[in-house]
Amino acid sequence: MGAYEEKNTCGTICLKYLLFTFNFLFWLAGGVVMGVGVWTLVEKSDYISLLPSMTYAASAYILVLAGAIVMVTGVLGCCATFKEQRKLLRVYFVLLLCIFLLEVLAGVLAYIYYQQLNEELKQNLRETMINKYQKENYQHITRAVDKLQQEFKCCGSNSSSDWASSVWIRSSASNGRKVPDSCCKSVTEMCGLRDHPSNIYKVEGGCITKLERFILDHLKIIGAVGVGIACVQVIGMVFTCCLYRSLKAEPY
Repeated sequence: MGAYEEKNTCGTICLKYLLFTFNFLFWLAGGVVMGVGVWTLVEKSDYISLLPSMTYAASAYILVLAGAIVMVTGVLGCCATFKEQRKLLRVYFVLLLCIFLLEVLAGVLAYIYYQQLNEELKQNLRETMINKYQKENYQHITRAVDKLQQEFKCCGSNSSSDWASSVWIRSSASNGRKVPDSCCKSVTEMCGLRDHPSNIYKVEGGCITKLERFILDHLKIIGAVGVGIACVQVIGMVFTCCLYRSLKAEPY
């Protein structure tokens, strides 16, 4: 007699199937959330190294964590729904609440960083390029800058003239280059010797404008995914509460 009795009402049965459907979709959404976070960290990790703060990366890490918990919670929710165990439903509700808070946090972090990104880039990207490019122990910065300039077809932080202040360009290690070879429209060894517009990218606004637009677009995705899934979870929590109340309390 350790098991509690079930109220075989139409409402309870409907709630069970609604919650099961929600959990299946929730599990799929968890995969999407985790995928967005992993994609941000893996595919664009080079650009993260050019940013002065870890807020952008933190938002992605939170999404990865939340996505993993969502997938586990989705399975737990299915078990709790069909076994109709109030204890499992309580655990499930607490996990939903934790994930909700994590995803709202990711969305808030993305929004905050969205507001301060322009100023941070203006203050730090040029300094990073001219002081750390081709320097020992900063190979990841060099790779990121080369990738940035080639992928976005730009040269320098604000303009190609920024490279005139570069520690590396002014040293003998540059072999007389005026800009890095990654500034060239067709990259070849030593092509950075010639900084004519026919040879290198001279884009108005430099790489700052391109990188800012790129990161803002990704912050919108991170924020939308985090807040969007969090809003959907409210429905799951409502269904869980309704099913929990429709079941008889387990006798002790």
